[in-house]
Amino acid sequence: MINVDAIEAWIAHDPSEEDRCELSSLLAAAQRGDNTASIELADRFSGPLTFGTAGLRGSMAGGPHRMNRAVVRRAAAGLVAYLLEKVGTDAVVVVGNDARHHSREFAEDTAAIAHAAGLRALLMPRALPTPLVAYAVRALGADAGVMVTASHNPAADNGYKVYLGNRCADEWGNGVQLVPPADADIAAKIASAPPADEVPLAEGYEIIGEDLIDSYVEEAASLVPPNHSRDLKIVYTAMHGVGEPIVRRVLDKAGFTNVIEVAEQCTPDPDFPTVPFPNPEEPGALDLAKALAKKVNADLVLATDPDADRCSAAVPVNGEWRQLSGDEIGSILGEYVAQTVSMLDQGSATLASSIVSSRLLQQIAESHMINYEATLTGFKWIARTPHLSFGYEEAIGFCVNPNAVRDKDGISASAVLAYVAARLSDGGSDLTGELDRLYAKHGVYYSGPVTVRVDDLSIIPATMAKVRQDPPAELAGSALTSIVDLSEGSDDLPPTDGIAWYTEQNDRVIIRPSGTEPKVKCYLEVYSPVDSPDSLDAAKALAAKRLTHLKADVAEALKL
Repeated sequence: MINVDAIEAWIAHDPSEEDRCELSSLLAAAQRGDNTASIELADRFSGPLTFGTAGLRGSMAGGPHRMNRAVVRRAAAGLVAYLLEKVGTDAVVVVGNDARHHSREFAEDTAAIAHAAGLRALLMPRALPTPLVAYAVRALGADAGVMVTASHNPAADNGYKVYLGNRCADEWGNGVQLVPPADADIAAKIASAPPADEVPLAEGYEIIGEDLIDSYVEEAASLVPPNHSRDLKIVYTAMHGVGEPIVRRVLDKAGFTNVIEVAEQCTPDPDFPTVPFPNPEEPGALDLAKALAKKVNADLVLATDPDADRCSAAVPVNGEWRQLSGDEIGSILGEYVAQTVSMLDQGSATLASSIVSSRLLQQIAESHMINYEATLTGFKWIARTPHLSFGYEEAIGFCVNPNAVRDKDGISASAVLAYVAARLSDGGSDLTGELDRLYAKHGVYYSGPVTVRVDDLSIIPATMAKVRQDPPAELAGSALTSIVDLSEGSDDLPPTDGIAWYTEQNDRVIIRPSGTEPKVKCYLEVYSPVDSPDSLDAAKALAAKRLTHLKADVAEALKL
């Protein structure tokens, strides 16, 4: 059943003529007996789009359970009310946006609402990568930041990511995405915000100058030592996003001038015409880049997702191009950062990764006698690790410069990875050779996903209930030795919806619902010890075989 009064009230206050017309047409169809229209309206008015630790994210359309101008205006009003309560009218908020449909108008509305309330609102001059907003929050001493982006989601989606800083954050949370209880506090302010068309807006907010963008470029490029080999041919794709101009500038300033772009994907296009999912991790997403790399005989493929907060890479192996996983890149970057930590910093420097990422990073940290921390999934947790030197998550998110950008940053990570590749090449090795060196030293850690994407959201809690109540006796031929229910929390981690299985052979499986997509995600890792340099290939083959077996067993365990 649909609530006609509630729908008509929402339409009356919706500031978007396009959304008003669409909702009115749906309502008229539903009242004529169109069941499809009724179901659609029931979903759109099933409740407000949840504001949580990822801010807002959803499909763009009219109604309170979608991303649209009315929802964004009320979200901005709630955030402004929170800042007024916490800081006062001298609060400073930075606002940025990517190149998705409606992103700029959502950002401009946010800045106008903050300015109307007496806050100092600073708007990015154009569509720019997410890391620049995280950078600006710290560099400008802002109390909050808003980035309008759905990152790597499909073209129909948009989102509203919130950072807290300065007077709204502690030392380690300055410029980091918000976490509880701030998300619930802001959500409560949103719930009590006036109807969208009654939220005051005012022109006169400030446009951030090019000097801040220049400063970010200098900061990112400075991560690459000045005297290094520049003999590296790089193919780069921006995945139809906003990364290209800044990535190009950073690589150029770092000395990497031989960069060949995937022309079809380096101009922003909110429809993402060459990829159904503009996520470098998705199968086929790097096909154009790998084909170009093979054609021009490149040394490295670099890719950023549409808002350039994540990066991926591919390398040539025996004449073909192989994409590196997030765990492989994270291990390589973590080893490099650990090597650069000075003796004076060893007591406090920390490497961090999410609990679903590879355990190899912990081995790397311990081998360099520096700290390691495991956190909950997401950079809202990773980036607030005290004394962080490097942090990563397996979903190709890397923080290589936490003093400047306390979030994942695909631009800075791309520059550092290019440098590591060049340095290894000078020494007669490459990125896969570096992985082999790490495996020979610490053992082989192979990881892989099993994902269940659902249309019926009730399948997600049902699946989680099944894996809690009916775990398998063994996985990949190895008995389960430990089951950890992450919802119970621990001394080290707050509670989260997830379950972890550990086997006698030191394999690990973590199962959790996705925080941003309708999925149940499983993170698998197998371990195979390496007894001698001559046994590395055998250990890798064994690990690969057991990972295949583990994937099949986990998929079977998830079946309802």
